[in-house]
Amino acid sequence: MTETELIQACLREDRLAQKALYEKYSQAMYTLAYRITGDFELANDVLQEGFVKVFQHLVNFRKESTLGAWIKTIVLRTALSKVKRQQKFDPEDAIPADYAVDWGDFIEAEYLEQAINNLPPGYRTVFILIEVEGYSHQEVADLLGISTGTSKSQLFYAKKRLREALSKML
Repeated sequence: MTETELIQACLREDRLAQKALYEKYSQAMYTLAYRITGDFELANDVLQEGFVKVFQHLVNFRKESTLGAWIKTIVLRTALSKVKRQQKFDPEDAIPADYAVDWGDFIEAEYLEQAINNLPPGYRTVFILIEVEGYSHQEVADLLGISTGTSKSQLFYAKKRLREALSKML
């Protein structure tokens, strides 16, 4: 079934098509939700709420992007709204323009995931959106309602904390 056929079937409320759409995207969307929330149960809530929104608003999908990108945006915004109350953004500080982080030759994924999850929510959210999901500082600023300078500052300090945490773990 093509993406267009799948969308049309979902719009007709075909439960098998809805299940197929959910199964196609749920794992990637759960991973995104977990990365943003840092909590398994909250990520499940985000996933469920996100897909409810997907099915409610599928009629509004204009094919300006891929279906996966559209779903990702919905799940991302749902996750951000869930964690927004927890987020605390530190004040903007001057950051060296050429600051780069040397992660070393080898970091086990388990250590990195643990270190990311231990970041304060504001740091973690900005880090995930920029370094994992590939958003720009301007896009992150728009999504979170912060300045680009704050986004840059949060990323800088997230990387600094990650470097410190990983050096202790290794």
